[in-house]
Amino acid sequence: MSAIRDKVSAGERLQKALAQLGLGSRREIETWIQAGRLTINGQVAALGARVQAGDEVRLDGRLIRRRRAAPEQVLLCHRSPGDDSLVERLPKSAGRRFIAISPMPRIDGGLELLTSDGELALELQRCVKDQVCEFSVRVNGVLSEAHLDGLRGGQLDGANHVDVQAVEFDEADEESTAANRWYRLRARGASGKDVRQLFERQGAIVSRILRTHFGPISLERGLARGQHRALTASELVALVPRLAPPPVVKAAARRKRAPSRRG
Repeated sequence: MSAIRDKVSAGERLQKALAQLGLGSRREIETWIQAGRLTINGQVAALGARVQAGDEVRLDGRLIRRRRAAPEQVLLCHRSPGDDSLVERLPKSAGRRFIAISPMPRIDGGLELLTSDGELALELQRCVKDQVCEFSVRVNGVLSEAHLDGLRGGQLDGANHVDVQAVEFDEADEESTAANRWYRLRARGASGKDVRQLFERQGAIVSRILRTHFGPISLERGLARGQHRALTASELVALVPRLAPPPVVKAAARRKRAPSRRG
């Protein structure tokens, strides 16, 4: 009998165990439980159900098989605006699906972070509010200083607010005579949707938004549109410090003095 092991410890909640296997988010898995799609050892699972090593878990009658534990992996992707096929081109991993972290709206693009680890995705999503992200924003015409001051205020619709760190004209676009101009905006915890709303509240006509930095992670020039790479171990630790390897403690060498021999 094949069963979930390794990833499931004794008494672990079902939705957490399956999220760790990359099958979906906890919230999504809870809807599966409510719909009666999951069984444990032949019995329909209920909310709050727990599983342990040796339990047989099925989704829609199909056995969820054990997989060898894989290291946490996050992919950095360069998505083109309007590209819906990016996820389809990512490496397949035993039926896992990739989850985007604070994804950009479909009409925009740039840096995207994706992972097939449900628990890691949830943790990364929670830390978004603490990350300073940078966006390149293309608007029609040149914004006045009053408009820039309005952007720096960070006011969104209603009582919502964005912590804007800086907004400036892109110097690389300074000599341009084109109708569209690029601006760079850095804000803490901002999504692509927030940035568009922020500019549109100032009357700007936004044609494109590209995310170029996500906290300590930047979209390098060498990564072409539609391509991806795995984050390095140091980049992943910069995002999630708990993944840092434990420090190596070197025990002090003790030298034993050989007993003296007296002739």
